[in-house]
Amino acid sequence: MDDTPRPDALLLNVVDVEATCWPGSPPPGKVSEIIEVGLTVVDLAARERVARHRILVRPARSEVSEFCTELTGLTQREVDGGVTFAEACRRLAAEHHAGSRPWASWGDYDRLQFTRQCRATRTPYPFGRRHTNAKAAFTDAHGLRKRPGMAQALQIAGLPLEGRHHSGEDDAWNIAALVLHLAERDAWPTTPEHPHGQEAHHRG
Repeated sequence: MDDTPRPDALLLNVVDVEATCWPGSPPPGKVSEIIEVGLTVVDLAARERVARHRILVRPARSEVSEFCTELTGLTQREVDGGVTFAEACRRLAAEHHAGSRPWASWGDYDRLQFTRQCRATRTPYPFGRRHTNAKAAFTDAHGLRKRPGMAQALQIAGLPLEGRHHSGEDDAWNIAALVLHLAERDAWPTTPEHPHGQEAHHRG
């Protein structure tokens, strides 16, 4: 799939990250670090998903636990072959126009994880300010009392879950389908802003 922009394209990056994780708190001296960035490009004008990408990231201050492998399918050996976090951010900016293109994620976890890790590693933040919390937009559009996880939202929208849940690449692809579902209902925000940060510690 080609995400070279057409003159009439209105492109949005849909991002989902997976990070090192444990059943409880991180072990002493360890921190949760991004190990996969999934990115699907949506053309809101054409109402279609036009490209999907995956960046594996090598953690520097943690390892992939058995719990994390069961959840994400990722192994330490796989992420050992990934790029550094700084290189992943550079690629997002240089190859995926992260600084200029609006972007979205399911909840606010992904944005805050990038913010924390960029600050901790003194890495330039790759994204621009135009972020949409797709979970909040979906909740509002459907008049729900609670914000649903991604899998539940797909059921509500009558859409299939494609691939593996908690694979960053597959989750970004599925979230992009929910973005298009909202766009078709004229419920996708046209002027995205930073959400209010209530999703910092919850994955969906």
